[in-house]
Amino acid sequence: MPKPRFKRVLLKISGEALMGDGDYGIEPNMVTNIAKDVKEVIEIGVEVCLVIGGGNIFRGVSDAAVGMDRAAADYMGMLATVINSLALQNALEKQGIDTRVLSAIPMATVCEPYIRRRALHHMEKSRVVIFAAGTGNPFFTTDTAAALRASEMGCDALLKGTKVDGVYEADPAKFPDAKKFDSLTYLEVLSKNLGIMDATSVSLARENNIPVIVFSIRHPGAFAELMLGRGECTVVMKKESSK
Repeated sequence: MPKPRFKRVLLKISGEALMGDGDYGIEPNMVTNIAKDVKEVIEIGVEVCLVIGGGNIFRGVSDAAVGMDRAAADYMGMLATVINSLALQNALEKQGIDTRVLSAIPMATVCEPYIRRRALHHMEKSRVVIFAAGTGNPFFTTDTAAALRASEMGCDALLKGTKVDGVYEADPAKFPDAKKFDSLTYLEVLSKNLGIMDATSVSLARENNIPVIVFSIRHPGAFAELMLGRGECTVVMKKESSK
């Protein structure tokens, strides 16, 4: 088997990805598919940790939060990520993968508190670690949490699983002729306002020189393909972009 490109990666999944084709909540088949993809990557020798959004249940900055105190809404969104993390933990363990959920908001009854050294210990023991509750602070997105945890864990790359197979200049669902970027620099993502991640998370990845790889989580096996240097994606890093 070819040697994987990275030794340790963080996979960021949006909460919406867990909905599958539904409009709300968690689609069990989609969660199972993601668990199978993670298992495939582990089997080729890559250490994996994850951050999951909560938008399939509650999004603090959405229209649903209009009129609500932003900090309270963000805390509700963090709790939604814990629900999603427990769902994925269950799916991974059904695949025979030893998994730990570490929450930035302590809730010892259902998961472990986030402690950096403990998380590193779990990863060194070849366990999948799911980081829940974002950064534990309001006004920060789960994208920022992903960039932060990837930096703390010493990850070689941050992969963002989305509905599309990369970064486009416009929404490809609305504009079929939209150009897809093969690669971008961090500064290009910020200057073009492409919106794949918020500015704080992009800046954090840039500061720690962590490549961000955007791909479609809906394609079974795409995660493993990227680990072997194949597959459709957009890479965000310091080097000049390809035109």
